[in-house]
Amino acid sequence: MAEQTPAQGQDVQQEHQKYIADLGQWHRTHNCGELTLANDGQDVCIMGWVQYRRDHGGLIFVDLRDRMGLTQVVFSPDAAPKAHENAHILRSEYVLAIKGRVRPRPEGMINPNMVTGQIEVVATEWKLLNTSKTPPFAIEDRCDAGENLRLTWRYLDLRRPRMQANLRLRHKVAQCVRRYLDDNSFVEVETPILTKSTPEGARDFLVPSRLNAGEFYALPQSPQLFKQLLMVAGMDRYFQIVRCFRDEDLRADRQPEFTQVDIEMSFADEETVMGMAEGLMARVFKDVMGKDIALPFPRMPWDEAMARYGVDKPDTRFGLELVNITDIVRGSGFKLFATAPLVKGMKVPGGEGMTRKEIDAFTEFVKIYGAQGLAWIKIKADEWQSPIAKFLSDEERKGIAEALDLKVGDIVFFQAGDPGMVNAALGNLRVHLAQHLKLIPEDSFNFLWVTDFPLFEYNDEEKRYVACHHPFTAPAPGHMEFMTSDPAKARARAYDMVLNGSEVGGGSIRIHSGEVQRRMFEALGFTPEQAESQFGFLIQALEQGAPPHGGLAFGLDRLIMLLAGASSIRDVIAFPKTQKATCLMTDAPAPVAAKQLRELGLRLREQPGDKPKTDKPGQEAKAE
Repeated sequence: MAEQTPAQGQDVQQEHQKYIADLGQWHRTHNCGELTLANDGQDVCIMGWVQYRRDHGGLIFVDLRDRMGLTQVVFSPDAAPKAHENAHILRSEYVLAIKGRVRPRPEGMINPNMVTGQIEVVATEWKLLNTSKTPPFAIEDRCDAGENLRLTWRYLDLRRPRMQANLRLRHKVAQCVRRYLDDNSFVEVETPILTKSTPEGARDFLVPSRLNAGEFYALPQSPQLFKQLLMVAGMDRYFQIVRCFRDEDLRADRQPEFTQVDIEMSFADEETVMGMAEGLMARVFKDVMGKDIALPFPRMPWDEAMARYGVDKPDTRFGLELVNITDIVRGSGFKLFATAPLVKGMKVPGGEGMTRKEIDAFTEFVKIYGAQGLAWIKIKADEWQSPIAKFLSDEERKGIAEALDLKVGDIVFFQAGDPGMVNAALGNLRVHLAQHLKLIPEDSFNFLWVTDFPLFEYNDEEKRYVACHHPFTAPAPGHMEFMTSDPAKARARAYDMVLNGSEVGGGSIRIHSGEVQRRMFEALGFTPEQAESQFGFLIQALEQGAPPHGGLAFGLDRLIMLLAGASSIRDVIAFPKTQKATCLMTDAPAPVAAKQLRELGLRLREQPGDKPKTDKPGQEAKAE
């Protein structure tokens, strides 16, 4: 078949479609990532996409790619003239089936960075299975296309080796999790996706019910209530790799729909749950990553984490700890320090050489967390260089130097004010600085349990206490009396697993008494009627012989992100949403037909330019 020159302006890819052949009885013998010198002389059939085509005079080389790797294919007029005849039509991303014979690459042509780098396949016969238009970006890991473009063409983005490796890693972790939990007598049970909307937590995604006009389902934020009901039902040990949904503002490690490994155990205390979870992580790291991790994980009370790191998910791979100097500067000549409820400092060893431009950038960074500015002092051999140094007495300087173990060449950053702001600003600056100064060791995995969380936290917006984790977390022994008398003092039987500064798992021992659950709802400001309306079925279940139980949930997306070394969970989810919770590939969310909305009993909001409402196909509107 000789190629004909397409008419002027005619699309080359469209012209090449006439060469497309049916796969017929051809069967793939090997993938594109497994052929080695051990296959020398074998006749093989490989299939995949054209990564590159190189025309070297008489010889044409094609790198054929599938999800397992690349194989170099040679089209030679001497070895197989018919196979060579039309190989010059091939373009990137054309889909091929190739029969040929494996041979060693010529001397000097070996690629040691490829599994298949010592061999090539000399094509004897091939079929064009499909053509491809020119991709909007290069299908390779060094692609510099913006994320929005890659998300718009996600199915092409997923062809890139790094993305396919991420999804294979995700698969391996999920299978390892299932094997471990099955080995430990857990039963996988699916729970409903359409459920009841409940308060206390992030906003629900709502689904209108056509059969029950005016009423709504909610997509589950987690299977929390159902897994507790399974414990009441006597399932003893439950797990599920489950899709969850939260309508909240997004960031690099958050999506509106996400996956968690959900686990619950009867007759368990904190040690039982945490030991099981550590064993699971050890199995995943050993089987999937080939790494041994030390057990048990270190433990740190919440109060200590906040004091030393300013956040409840500290990254312990580096130093830069925060130090409380409130008492040292109480009554200082620097008025902000003198009157602030909390003053903390953070020393950066050897940081005296930081430029004013860098310091100004750090100042802008802490403003994200409510800070008005960022105080600093450079420790020089003969002076403390800073706009605030002149306000500090010799005694205060001595106290600060001792508390922070200051040495010549250091720089100290300070934050003063409300404890929440101080901890958030310095705690996050700590991580930002470590990244900026490259203080974080690569290929290091530091696990940590944060324990003894507050049971409640005060919500300034609602002017009331809300559950720190969720309203089904049991109070610590002896702390039930604080639930109503002194909520800020109450501690919870809760625990979070932290890995490299990210919360990868969180859980608690649950309330298993109907009376205690009623008291929890009362402490949260529920009237008895509200508690009964929202959670009556759970309270009723807890009064039917509920066993003590607890568990935790791992954020699978976040865990895979850390294992893969990715910067965003969008890189480890096949089809993620943007930070605006939209899908650029499918244009979701989108308006739906007016007829469908009316069938659901929803009131319509007319859009500018809308035509009179009809039931004609394509008529669309948005619901209020």
